[in-house]
Amino acid sequence: MATADQITQFVEALKNQGIEYVRFELPDLHGICRAKTVPIDKVEGYTRKGLNFYGGTLALDTSSYVVAGSGLHEEVGYRDHALFPDLESLQTLPWLTKTARVICDPYLDGQPVTISPRQILKNVLHEAAQLGFDVMIGQEFEFYILTADAHQPVFDGVHIFNHIRNQYLPFLDDLLDKLRATGVDIITHNAEYGPGQFEINFGPAIGITAADKAYTFKTAVKEIVHRAGYLATFMARPFSDKCASGCHVHISLWDRETGNNIFFDPSDADGLSKTAKAFIQGILDHGRAMMPLIAPTINCYRRYLPPSFASACLGWGIEDRTGMVRVKATKDEGTHIEMRAASSISNPYLSAAATVAAGLLGVKQARELQQPVAGRGLGGGPDLARLPASLEEGLAALGSDPDFLAMLGKDFYHLFSTVKNYELGRFRAHVTDWEKAEYLEVY
Repeated sequence: MATADQITQFVEALKNQGIEYVRFELPDLHGICRAKTVPIDKVEGYTRKGLNFYGGTLALDTSSYVVAGSGLHEEVGYRDHALFPDLESLQTLPWLTKTARVICDPYLDGQPVTISPRQILKNVLHEAAQLGFDVMIGQEFEFYILTADAHQPVFDGVHIFNHIRNQYLPFLDDLLDKLRATGVDIITHNAEYGPGQFEINFGPAIGITAADKAYTFKTAVKEIVHRAGYLATFMARPFSDKCASGCHVHISLWDRETGNNIFFDPSDADGLSKTAKAFIQGILDHGRAMMPLIAPTINCYRRYLPPSFASACLGWGIEDRTGMVRVKATKDEGTHIEMRAASSISNPYLSAAATVAAGLLGVKQARELQQPVAGRGLGGGPDLARLPASLEEGLAALGSDPDFLAMLGKDFYHLFSTVKNYELGRFRAHVTDWEKAEYLEVY
């Protein structure tokens, strides 16, 4: 938490910028922004003492249902947590009037709530630091822009990189400007493979700052597109016959003392160090357990069905998009890995935490890297292990991987698995449109 002097300087800086409101934001279990807006004259008090916020917010499912047995609702009398802002996360929100935001961490009885997704990533990053590593992380997301009323793509056909489709809607120019003004350092913007699908990439960063930026990006896109009269969705597969939206998590480890990229070894034929190879194998070893964290909804598992560029196999390759792990072997300080199995809907804090945790296990166990998939990762084969085909299978894999669970913590696993099993129960009880269309008349 911030010191008294830091808080005083923080509030004075806000006033000098003409800020009238500050949004205290909590990234929830699903990576969605939950927030309260605070007038400037109340910001100092809440920054010093914490902002009361319902503690069970972290145990709401995707429809905000209260999930019994999760440990944060009836078991503790539905009590509050206190949100304390990370002052370094301050950003103005250029689509709102005189408003800024800060990302907050929940506290209980003066101690951080260790099961919050942001804290889970902090814990994994601390483990990396204990091993002498800083972690550089970059995340890229695909998303659809749909009409607000009918929820249909804003254009038809396949037009990846097409210059007209890239700027198809006039407000896209404004979207890019506002993202940059919010601290999202855009690298590229383009239309993607699906109709109305886009990808906007931004730069990596070290540690928690990287996940904060990814969270900021997704939150900002949703808000700005909504205010323009459209719907932006990061849902993994919103249409049965169109491409899914993925998230690619880029990782490299850097020596905390020398500042060198530990993944790069100029003496290796591919420029990969033993640490890099062990890190990759750690992801493959624990890839099945990672899946509920990187593909956290029932719908995510439709992403691996054709048409798709997403691998359903536990494989890797040099510049090979068919593997779960694609190695960007640039043979210089840019060497890094790209974990391609995550869905765009994934929580940026948990997808990063899962990837880093699995990789670190490989490093700590000095794992030997298996043979590459050599372009066979999409279709697979009898010699390639497959990722879970459903959320149920993924949760079972997570629960049966003690080393990976130890990196995340048993309390977090209890929270996460309870909420996800509750969502699964609601889904199983729901009669779908497909069932009615298939069976209602003919039987």
